Amino acid sequence: MAQYSRVSGSVGLITLNYPPVNALSAVVRQAIVDTFERALGDPNAKSVVIYGQNGMFCGGADIKEFGLDMKGPHLIPMIHSIEASNKPVVAAIEGGAFGGGLELALGCHYRIAHSKAKVGLPEVTLGLLPAAAGSQRLPRLIGVPAALNLITTGRHITAAEALQLGLVDQVVDKNTVDTAVKFAQSVADKPLDSRRIRNFQCPPVPNVDALFEQVMQKVQQTSRGAIAPIACVQAVRAAATLPYDEGMQREKELMATLFTSGQARALQYFFFAQRVVSRWSMPSGARWDTSKGRPIHKAAVIGLGTMGRGITVALAQTGLSVVAVETQENQFMDAKKAVSGMLERGAKRSGKAPPHDKITYSQNLQAVAEVDLVIEAVFEDMALKKSVFKQLSAVCKPGTFLCTNTSTLDIDQMASETRQPELVVGMHFFAPAHVMKLLEVVYGPRSSPEAVAVAMQLGKKMGKVSVAVGNCRGFVGNRMLKPYRDQAYFLLEEGATPELIDQALEEFGFAMGAFKVYDLSGLDVGWKVRKEEGLVQPGGGSGKSARIRQGVRYSPLGDLMCEQGRFGQKTGCGWYRYDKPGSRVAKSDPWVHRFLEEYRARHGLVARRITNQEVLERCLYAMINEGFRILEDGIAAGPEDIDVIYVFGYGWPRHRGGPMFYANMVGLQIVLERLEHYAQANPDVPTLQPCSLLRRLVASGSPPISKWREVLKKVQSQL
Repeated sequence: MAQYSRVSGSVGLITLNYPPVNALSAVVRQAIVDTFERALGDPNAKSVVIYGQNGMFCGGADIKEFGLDMKGPHLIPMIHSIEASNKPVVAAIEGGAFGGGLELALGCHYRIAHSKAKVGLPEVTLGLLPAAAGSQRLPRLIGVPAALNLITTGRHITAAEALQLGLVDQVVDKNTVDTAVKFAQSVADKPLDSRRIRNFQCPPVPNVDALFEQVMQKVQQTSRGAIAPIACVQAVRAAATLPYDEGMQREKELMATLFTSGQARALQYFFFAQRVVSRWSMPSGARWDTSKGRPIHKAAVIGLGTMGRGITVALAQTGLSVVAVETQENQFMDAKKAVSGMLERGAKRSGKAPPHDKITYSQNLQAVAEVDLVIEAVFEDMALKKSVFKQLSAVCKPGTFLCTNTSTLDIDQMASETRQPELVVGMHFFAPAHVMKLLEVVYGPRSSPEAVAVAMQLGKKMGKVSVAVGNCRGFVGNRMLKPYRDQAYFLLEEGATPELIDQALEEFGFAMGAFKVYDLSGLDVGWKVRKEEGLVQPGGGSGKSARIRQGVRYSPLGDLMCEQGRFGQKTGCGWYRYDKPGSRVAKSDPWVHRFLEEYRARHGLVARRITNQEVLERCLYAMINEGFRILEDGIAAGPEDIDVIYVFGYGWPRHRGGPMFYANMVGLQIVLERLEHYAQANPDVPTLQPCSLLRRLVASGSPPISKWREVLKKVQSQL
């Protein structure tokens, strides 16, 4: 946990040893207290160095202890006693000092970091604030503006930036502990009052009230309803305007509010959900820990449209050799130019050289003959994709993994065109593919565990959060999106406006409401899919049949908009108007309001008042209901998979945990009752009929989300 020794004759060395990240659990805190008392009581130790084994100084609090009765010594008095020590204490930072780990380092009198180390206060990402005096010490040390930036974002910074800010005293390339020991010897007799940060005044800021007002406005805009960033601003304001002890009291009060909040629970659930999804499993019983993939050295991308370009960049930035294939001459030249620009911009952000040399371009499919893995990214057309897979199976060497970037189509149909269907999986990237963190890895009935393992490992290598899901139309994300979109259109028919619906969803925490998203992605994209499915009738049809397809309610509103040439931002008008094609600023459009009024009159629909609550219940509960069906069908292994997909891929606000966690927070009984209410009012909308799994969970007493997998196992074993 923590060991004490004396080195170089006069330096007490406290070594944290609690793999993997030396988290500040109760036993570690107690060990630090005990070893520090030994250091103070050792007459031969004139100074003290604290460092962490395992290449990590300290990863912060042990999140597994949150919500449990606090055992062991508290962090704040422990750090205060270190700062109050009459012997100089030096933090030797390797790997990282995060959260409580950085607060521990701030309590030391000096901080020496390795050049590859990173530091940060990420508590805000867990719905909390740095409440072991981090919000009070950091602004006193590096100034209010810099502290606000670090604390409200939770971002990690390099040792070089920490040195520039004055957060650390020295950065070294060699052995950090050796340097810290020598440094500790050199300061053994120096006075410490000027090194105790609690004694500092925050560096003066001109017009401090205006600064905090400006920061608060910015944080409120970007946090989308999250309360922790706002509390962080308030805590730093206390540091800037109050004496240290009063600031600490304010920090404590704010933390007490956050610690028991639903948002903190949601964010901490989501933190662990990301770990859960990495431990994937398949219905066959294959698991992440028993399925080994092969290393991938050379990959290919087929089709260099928007998605193919992003995938090519993501692979090249990972260090893989990439063969990028585009058979259309015009597209080929545009793609080369676009990919080159994306690599240059990425290099500027990362400070690394752009990996142009990793990419070979070709217009011939034969160029992929020797690659280890292919990702097909041609247009979303089954006949085209099947043709590509048939060619790939003939061209590629045996054992090549064949992946498709399809967002909705049946991967088993594509696998049927190949000689080795077990090597076919879906790798559904999200646009822009080199930026978005989510990757849906889709296994079909014939996909091998090895193929899934390869795709999951490659996703991790690319910095993606990869989620393994089963094969069905739309997989998890897009399958759940359909009932959400349907309800948005139905609400328009019944009296809502695009502005009302989008406002309700954005106030909930989405970055963009449904209709702004349609305008951004292009209304014509969905229109083309609906045409291929035979759902579109010219002019929207007439009579009752205009709003019914295959016995189910259907809204032709999106089709009618497209017939008017209103495709969204790309045409300068869609559900909103824009100053010019390609503009991003959505403005209310009176034409749309007249269009909706005429549509309702033509179909005999009487507009009624729609509340924000109804918007949220119908859009979100319909989506959640489909999520329960996905769990029941075994397409997703657990609720965490769905929630990670929705937060990283579809803009669900992280501080609400994900759609399934949100249902758990609202109460499954309430979700069931509201779905029953809306299903009764809309008998021609089967997606509102409550899923039998939801009913079963409610009948089981609405167990917490952590217990749903147990109920799922019983349901699936009966099936």
